[in-house]
Amino acid sequence: MSNEELQQQIAAWEPAAEFAEEGSQFLNVIIEPPQLRALAEKLRHEEATFFDYMFCLTCVDYPEHFMMVYHLRSTRHGHEMVLKVRIADKQKPAVDTLCDIWRTAEWHEREVYDLFGIHFNNHPDLRRLLLDDDWKGYPLRKDYVDPVNMISY
Repeated sequence: MSNEELQQQIAAWEPAAEFAEEGSQFLNVIIEPPQLRALAEKLRHEEATFFDYMFCLTCVDYPEHFMMVYHLRSTRHGHEMVLKVRIADKQKPAVDTLCDIWRTAEWHEREVYDLFGIHFNNHPDLRRLLLDDDWKGYPLRKDYVDPVNMISY
């Protein structure tokens, strides 16, 4: 599917979705957390899209919200896209896990939890991955202060 065809299909499934190409080769789809699960399942399982591979998952900390970023590829059809989820709650950010849809998400979600503090609802093993269990804070957040050097990032 072309980016235009993907956009039409996704708009039919999720009318509230926002679209942006941002000068990218990928179609960028922006949704809110309540829409994530249903849209991800359709993107993964519907024959027209069949995004069977999530090759990147990360988070971006903006001043007013977090943005979860999922890069998806269909190995069957050869198309790719970026699914983004805007998380407005900066105090208790949470989104549903997608590790049962794309197995690659399991460790990526743990990394985002560890470094950004995003909680993944229903994740089977959500615990720190890179940092010690007693680590305070989330070092990739913009408001993180390094306690050793007292440096704000």
